[in-house]
Amino acid sequence: MRRANCSVGRVKSPCLYFASAALVLAAAPFEPGSRWEPFVDEFLVAEKRGVALRLHEPVRREIVLKTDKPWEGITCAYFTVIQDGTKARLYYRGSSGGSDHSDAQVTCVAESEDGIHFTRPALGLIEAGGTKDNNVVWRGVESHNFAPFLDTNPAARADERYKALGGVKQPGKNWKDGETPGGLYAFASADGIHWRKLRPEPVITRGAFDSQNLALWDAARGRYASFSRIFANNVRAIQSMTSADFLAWSDGTPHRYAPGVPAEHFYTSATIACPTAPHIFLSFPMRFAPTRVTLKGHKGGPGTSDAVFMSSRDGVNWDRPFRGAWVRPGPDAKNWTERSNMTACGIYDGGEGEWSLYISEHYRHPDHRIRRLTVRKQGFASMHAGAEAGEFTTHPLVCAGGRLRFNFATSAVGGIRVEIQDEHGRAIPGFALADMAEMFGDKLDASVAWKGGVDLSALRGRVIRLRVSMREADLYALRFGE
Repeated sequence: MRRANCSVGRVKSPCLYFASAALVLAAAPFEPGSRWEPFVDEFLVAEKRGVALRLHEPVRREIVLKTDKPWEGITCAYFTVIQDGTKARLYYRGSSGGSDHSDAQVTCVAESEDGIHFTRPALGLIEAGGTKDNNVVWRGVESHNFAPFLDTNPAARADERYKALGGVKQPGKNWKDGETPGGLYAFASADGIHWRKLRPEPVITRGAFDSQNLALWDAARGRYASFSRIFANNVRAIQSMTSADFLAWSDGTPHRYAPGVPAEHFYTSATIACPTAPHIFLSFPMRFAPTRVTLKGHKGGPGTSDAVFMSSRDGVNWDRPFRGAWVRPGPDAKNWTERSNMTACGIYDGGEGEWSLYISEHYRHPDHRIRRLTVRKQGFASMHAGAEAGEFTTHPLVCAGGRLRFNFATSAVGGIRVEIQDEHGRAIPGFALADMAEMFGDKLDASVAWKGGVDLSALRGRVIRLRVSMREADLYALRFGE
C-alpha cells in the first residue's frame, strides 16, 4: 500500500489510510500515470509551508423541480442524477408521507438536455395519483429508496445498461442490525425507464437500508461497489461492499475515519467516483442533527441537517480534512427543518467548465423542491496560498512524460511556479523555479512551461518530486499528459 505517513517532512499531512499496514511509508514511488489528481486530500503532499487545503462551497443556482404532482408529495426524497450522453435523468421517490413499507410509494423520473430545465415525461406505464399520464417507472416498497446508476462495465449486457438497488428491512426487533426479513433488491433496465428485478429475493440483506443505498461500477478496480446505510452504536453510518456480478456481494465493511474524527449521523452519502479521477470516491453526506428543533409548529419530526464533503481512495477509509459543512441550510427557515439539504447522488457535466449537482430543500413542506448547485470542474477543494507566498513538495512520483498540466486560478497579482526535483530533492537542470515565469490566470487545463519548453519526454519513467511555489493562488488538480 502506498504512503500513509502522517508526519512526513516539516508539516503533518492528514492520514488517508488508517489500517495499521498503511502506517509505514512504502518504498515504491507513486505512479499517477496520465490521470488527474485532484487536491481533495493531501495524498501527494510530503511537505508544505504557507499553503493549506481549502474546501470550496458550491454556488446555489435555480430551482429545477418542485415535487407538486399528485403522485409526488412533501416527502419525496433520495434523488439521483444520471448523465447519459447529453441527457440528464433525475430519479426520486414520490411520497406524501406514510409508512416506509407502503406499496403506494413510486419511483419518478424527470429529464433534461442541459441539466437545468427538467420536464416529466408522460410515460403511461403505472397508475399513480389517479392517472397513468405520469413519470412513474416503478411502484412498490422498493421505491422507498430506489437508487439507479448507469452501468459503464464494458461487459454489461445491453438490456442491463441501467442498474439499481432498492428495498427496506421489515420492522421488528433488531431491524437496524439487519436481522429482520427484507433488504436490497437488484434491478436492471435497458433504457432507464422499463425496469425489472434481476432476482425475486434481495441480494444484500445485512444492513439497515432506511435511506438511499447506492451502487456503481468501480472502473478503477474492475468491480461493483455499494454504499449502504447501517447503524453503528445507534449512529447512522455507511458500509461498503463489493461484487463481481452485482448479485453476490461481499460482507459489509463500515467506513473508517482518522483518529479523533467524531461519529456524526450521515443520513445519506451521495457517493460517486470522481468523473475525471475515477480512482477517487467523492461523498456528500447529509449530516443529521436529530434532536434540534428550529421551526415551531412544523408537522415533521425534530432534526436539522446540512451537507458535508469527504473523499476516499479505497471506498472504506475516508478522508475528512474539512470538518465543517459543504452546504449550510442558509437563511431560509424551511431549510432548517428535518431532512432538508440532502445532496442528490451524481454530477452532470454540461460543459462551460462547471459541474452541476443537486440538493433538496423544504422537506415536508408543500413547496418541496430540488435546487441546482455548481462547482468548478474538479474544484471541490484546492491547495491554497494567500498573499504571503507558500509552497509544497510532493512525495516521489514516477513521471509519465508528456506535459505537466494544472487546473488552477490566481488573483491578478498572484502566481504559481513549479520546480521538478530528482528523488533526493535536487532541482533538475532546466526545471528549477528560476527556469520558469510565474503562471497566472484561471485555467482548467494549462501546460506548465519552463524556459526550455513544456516537453517532459526526457523525464518519462524517472522518479521525481514537484515543488510548487504559490501566492494568491489555488491549485485544484494536476496530471501528466499530452
